[in-house]
Amino acid sequence: MPTKRPTPGTRSARGAEAARGLGLILLLAAAPAPARAQADTATWNAVGRVLKSPPAPAAGYVRYNFPRKDIALTVGDVSVAPALALGAWAGFAGSADSAVTMGDLVLLAAELPTVLRELNEAGLGVTAIHNHLAGETPEITYVHFHGEGPALRLAQAVDRVLTKTAAPRPVEAAAPQPVTIDTATVFRTLGLRGRASGAVAQLGPVLVPGAVTMHGRTLVPAMAYGTPINLQLVKPDRMVAAGDFAVVGERVAPLIAALAAHGITAVAMHSHLIGESPRIYYIHFWGDGKPDEVLAGLRAALDSVNSQR
Repeated sequence: MPTKRPTPGTRSARGAEAARGLGLILLLAAAPAPARAQADTATWNAVGRVLKSPPAPAAGYVRYNFPRKDIALTVGDVSVAPALALGAWAGFAGSADSAVTMGDLVLLAAELPTVLRELNEAGLGVTAIHNHLAGETPEITYVHFHGEGPALRLAQAVDRVLTKTAAPRPVEAAAPQPVTIDTATVFRTLGLRGRASGAVAQLGPVLVPGAVTMHGRTLVPAMAYGTPINLQLVKPDRMVAAGDFAVVGERVAPLIAALAAHGITAVAMHSHLIGESPRIYYIHFWGDGKPDEVLAGLRAALDSVNSQR
């Protein structure tokens, strides 16, 4: 979705440095392949400096994470790990002079009005505002955004928005934590590979076949319509799960039925994009129970989608 450029402000030292960096990147972008690779690295490193978060290469895009470690979130008697459901982020794809950004902002109620005003002022489009959980304390609102333009200008726009939240920055690289969740069983049962840290395992399959476009531009699957499945081991005989399944319309009913049949609650269903083709539906879920039962339910949900692909 095309969006206007962020409103220019007073040129600060940081802005001047960013402009010089962008000029260098644009020169490198016209060079042979090795130089273009260096330009890409320079671009995403420069974006990371603006956002005060290290770049994390993902499938087809570069991700910058802003976990809301400042929020002590509970659902019932469960203390929710930030990696389970508080993972604010911004993804970037494309090039220095023609980039696209998408992401999620994780907001407290008091932050929402100011953030929405700043998104508008910064020239970023809002594509969704909604819940991802049910019954959480404090109540969290998730805002999805989208923008197109030069990479550093987009980064500066996202940075302006993030300053209106209490999201901790700069984002320090997380120290490795001993993995306490049984990843072998998780990955084997779900038939997927992922990553884990501490008591949380994360997986991210793409369940929509073929290309998805929005306003004539082909979207990066993992950035725009991946399916995050996050699991947290609460204690040896209890696991919670959260995330959202991104699927096309005909898979919604079988998916919700599979979740319900295994005691996993669909807590929300809505869009994250505007004007995409085909239309994608996002079904957020919450599971809480014995690990084998939660995993069986998630596997049944995956099978309900994959059986028709």
